[in-house]
Amino acid sequence: MKALIGKSLAVFLASFFLVGGAMAAETCTSANDLDAQTRASMEKTAHSVFNMAARGDVFNLKTNAVPSLASSFGGVEQAVSDSKANLGGVQPTIRNLYFLDASDEKGTIQRAEFFCGVFNSTDRTGFVLNNLPAGQYGIVVLDAPGAKPMTMSLVLQVMNGAWKIGGFYLKPAMLAGHDGNWYWQQAKQFAAQGKKHNAYFYYLEARELLAPVPFMTTPSLDKLYDEIEAANPHDLPGDNPVTIAGADGKSYQVTFVSPLVVQDALALVLRQKVADASNTATAFQENMGLIKAAVAKWPETREIFTTVVARAQDANGQDYGSLLPMKDIK
Repeated sequence: MKALIGKSLAVFLASFFLVGGAMAAETCTSANDLDAQTRASMEKTAHSVFNMAARGDVFNLKTNAVPSLASSFGGVEQAVSDSKANLGGVQPTIRNLYFLDASDEKGTIQRAEFFCGVFNSTDRTGFVLNNLPAGQYGIVVLDAPGAKPMTMSLVLQVMNGAWKIGGFYLKPAMLAGHDGNWYWQQAKQFAAQGKKHNAYFYYLEARELLAPVPFMTTPSLDKLYDEIEAANPHDLPGDNPVTIAGADGKSYQVTFVSPLVVQDALALVLRQKVADASNTATAFQENMGLIKAAVAKWPETREIFTTVVARAQDANGQDYGSLLPMKDIK
């Protein structure tokens, strides 16, 4: 199974409940309807994984991961290293637990759809995973309280009769003292004020804080996803770069724009195409030019970002990053 790690900036899922009921070969059982033995084994595994992360025990985390995740474990190691201080001495609670059964399928399922709960109920939950090997899986979401509360979400997979880690998400539950619902409401206010970029970026942060995993949907998340889609300002890069003209007379080919949490605050991250990022002096100047051009184009972003990060990337894979505090951008 593909590694699913940490902070996800992937494009959100559209609502998929309109497609109808799930295939009989793919079933979802929530905690209250799950047999006691299976539920207990999933809970025990989840707490064990949490304790490993709290100790910074990446060796045993990797040992207990499925091969596809173990072979590309750097993201998990970084997430654990970044968050270890927030997990130590904390007693987590399990918020949600789901058992996903696709063991009657064969090979790899191109689009696996799992639906928990009654179709029209307010507590229905769904998961869509692409290219999923047939088998049995679990989704466990844990809340870790503390000075900096965290959310840990695990994708578990049965291998050789035991639960293994197939996906690992670890992220703050709050940003700058506010939860996802606060960012959602602020996004609505920015939208009402016509500050469409601030609205969109705050909607993205609300999604990041409220969605435990990016392939999950609920009635509330569906509503959020619809509002994000409606708020898209359509002048940000997607499948194609966008060109930003600078006051220096240069044009910058921007391939990526997104908010990112840096030291419990929001940074605006920009990526651009350059001819040669190995020339660090030139790449630095191009990054500074892009930062100033982007803030000039979207001045409202001064309200919500403390820092702007620009990364220059060339066709050879060279990458050079630069950072500038928002207060220093003239």
